[in-house]
Parts: sequence; structure tokens; C-alpha cells
Amino acid sequence: MITSALSAARENHDAAMSMDESITAWALAARGGDADAVEHFVRALHLDVTRYVAHLCGDPQAADDLAQDTFLRALGSLHRFEGRSSARAWLLSIARRAVIDSYRYASARPRLSDVPDWQLAVENAQPRDLPGFDDGIALLDLLESLPDERREAFILTQLVGLPYGEAAEVSDCPVGTVRSRVARARSALMDLLDESERLALQAA
Repeated sequence: MITSALSAARENHDAAMSMDESITAWALAARGGDADAVEHFVRALHLDVTRYVAHLCGDPQAADDLAQDTFLRALGSLHRFEGRSSARAWLLSIARRAVIDSYRYASARPRLSDVPDWQLAVENAQPRDLPGFDDGIALLDLLESLPDERREAFILTQLVGLPYGEAAEVSDCPVGTVRSRVARARSALMDLLDESERLALQAA
């Protein structure tokens, strides 16, 4: 029983490895202009990318658009893919960036309102009395004061929950750099929290 289960697991692993090799070969051929390889590459990974971005963004409605954005980015940068990692890992890294960029765009875009007093409408729509709500808003405000690279490293590892290795892949930098950025971001946030508490005590 155990032996047959191990054999099945080994076969599944070998099949996945073989599929990844095929997908990577298609990506490399697509880079050279092979239209059939482009189609095979997209078909092989479309479901994986759609599921992945839906999981990251938590919005199944947005998954198709994010998947399409991922493939457009990937096909536009295939000339830079050299096959040093699997095409699947490379594509999922692009998918992460697409999701992160969509969050940045959404947070920066002004929201339209069809009511006369839009400011009151926004205030009334805010959730109240949620555990940690005010702390969460305060944390976002503090994060905005960090340099971009440190803020990204902190969000990817501490808020999104990516392992340092994957965060390094997303940020296109060494793991040690991510660790350093997170440590400096933590230190800066602690200093900012201490300062805000001191000012609050003085004002009381």
C-alpha cells in the first residue's frame, strides 16, 4: 500500500517535471517566433495563472483580466526569458507583479461618485468598530512613509506572506537584499510608532 502510494507520487512528480520541461521548451521556441509554441505555452499555463491570480487578489471577477495582463506582459518580454528557471515559475512571478500593480493602480485611482456630497458618502461607507481597523489604517499610513523598495519587501513578506525567496524573485533582487530591506522597514516602522505614541502622550 505504502509502496504503491510512493510509486504513484513519484510518477506524478516525474510527469509534472516532464510537463514543465515541455512548457519551458515551448517558451524558448515562442521566443524565437514559433506561433504554435506560443499557443501551446498559453494553453498549458492559462488555468494555473487564472487560479493563481484569483487566489492572490481574492476577486474571481478580476482573475480573467489579470491573467490576460500576465500573458500580455510575458509575451512582450519573452525575448528576455533564457530558461534558467522553469517557464512556469517565470510566468507566475509575472502574475504576482500584475496583481501587485493592479492594487497600486486601484489605490491611486480617484473613485467617482454620483452623489452630491461624495466625502460624506465615503465616510458613511467606511467600516466601523472592526477589530484592528484603526490600527490597519495607521499601519498603511506608516508604510507610505517608507522608501518604495523597503515598503514592497515588507508588504510581500509580512502582509502578503510570500517566502523570502519568492519575494526576491518578484523584486528581482537577492534574498539577502529582501531580508535587509524587511529588517530596515521593521526598524523604521518601530521608530515611527514610538514617535507617534510619544506625540499622542504629549497632546493628551
